[in-house]
Amino acid sequence: MPRPAVAPPARKVPLRKLLRAASVACGVQFGWALQLSLLTPYVQELGIPHAFASLVWLCGPLSGLLVQPLVGHLSDRLAPASPLGRRRPFIAAGAASIAAAVLTVGFSADLGRLFGDDITPGSTRLGAILVYLIGFWLLDVGNNATQGPCRAFLADLTENDPRRTRIANAYFSLFMALGNILGYATGAYSGWYRIFPFTVTPSCGISCANLKSAFLLDIIILVVTTYITVASVQEPQSYGSDEVEHPSNDQEAFLWELFGSFRYFTLPVYMVLIVTALTWIGWFPFILFDTDWMGREIYRGSPDNPDNPGQTQRYHDGVRMGSFGLMLNSVLLGFTSVVLEKLCRKWGAGLVWGVSNILMALCFVAMLVITYVAKTMDYLPNGEPPTGIVIASLVVFTILGAPLAITYSIPYAMAASRVENLGLGQGLAMGILNLAIVIPQVIVSLGSGPWDQLFGGGNAPAFAVAAGASFMGGLVAILGLPRARIASSRRRGGASR
Repeated sequence: MPRPAVAPPARKVPLRKLLRAASVACGVQFGWALQLSLLTPYVQELGIPHAFASLVWLCGPLSGLLVQPLVGHLSDRLAPASPLGRRRPFIAAGAASIAAAVLTVGFSADLGRLFGDDITPGSTRLGAILVYLIGFWLLDVGNNATQGPCRAFLADLTENDPRRTRIANAYFSLFMALGNILGYATGAYSGWYRIFPFTVTPSCGISCANLKSAFLLDIIILVVTTYITVASVQEPQSYGSDEVEHPSNDQEAFLWELFGSFRYFTLPVYMVLIVTALTWIGWFPFILFDTDWMGREIYRGSPDNPDNPGQTQRYHDGVRMGSFGLMLNSVLLGFTSVVLEKLCRKWGAGLVWGVSNILMALCFVAMLVITYVAKTMDYLPNGEPPTGIVIASLVVFTILGAPLAITYSIPYAMAASRVENLGLGQGLAMGILNLAIVIPQVIVSLGSGPWDQLFGGGNAPAFAVAAGASFMGGLVAILGLPRARIASSRRRGGASR
């Protein structure tokens, strides 16, 4: 019986093409940066109390719980010989969803007025909140539908080469950093309404108009970067032997296949999922409340006090300063992405990840200390915080850029290399890793607002939980992941070199 023909090894994709293939991360992350820095304050302006603001963010993890695994699963099934390949149609469709979503969110106040909202300052705008929630949900669906296939796309292009997989994910992290820098810089600028005066309407004041203008810029950047990614390189027409020889049963229901795949996981894969979950329990309170913390605890402002315009102005000043801090954070994120491959080769990816999580924990503890010091200090007569407090806050925001780069890169590279021989498909693998991200986000979204309210209404309790989870994740990574990596390499007989 003749042996089946073995496909010749695919030529390696040049690094410059991997760089272009990862560029969509810039456009996606530009909008994500605006979402992180501006939308928690904005939703409180619409009338949702601080205690319930975190519940709005349930849209993201709940959509990601199924959307990213489902999209990854479908992209694994799509025929590689289709005109655009099997990943790029989902990347393009996800980007279109993001563009529609940011328009919906940006114009939510105007649409809410059409539904009869009372636009008096301090009133709850139910119509705008409904439109906002629809747009927010669509935005997270688009983010998940784009990023998952893009990560799988990079894994396909670097198959059987863990080093190039790490480099590709570092490129992705680098573009995320660039998108963050642009997005946070856009959020920190308060004069967009002058450049786009049509954005100011009776229902949308200056801060709302700035947000709307920023989202219009996001659409332009998203279209350009999506085109670069989709046109950058042809997808491989054949995939790894394991994926060919052990395809998923077409008859299996998706959810059964998703959760049934856990039975194939080895200990190293479970260790990656555990550390990822603990890492995101640490990150999500910061993501939810970073600029809100700057506006409330550092600048002593409030977004929902129409009787005190000065306090509202201080809050928005704090939000813009927080956006500036996140921009500095992204600069360090980009630098760390460039040197990350060298760090992993020298110390091992598990140790680098563990140390970064412990650094996260120390930064969150520093935020708690800054909060306490700010409460005990005398502020300037005009209500502005002392310069030292602001600088300390910006330093913490900046330092957090290094562990964020590692969070954006190492877990995905580790997951891609560890599931490569399981025959599950990189799209489904990225979706499964996403479960370890979104389930902690659901827990934090449900608990952080009421938890903060129980201890006085500030953000400090959520940051305390973040510090504890980050520290635990760091210990697990340092103690577990290096040993798991070595054992996995030995089982494969060094095939990963």
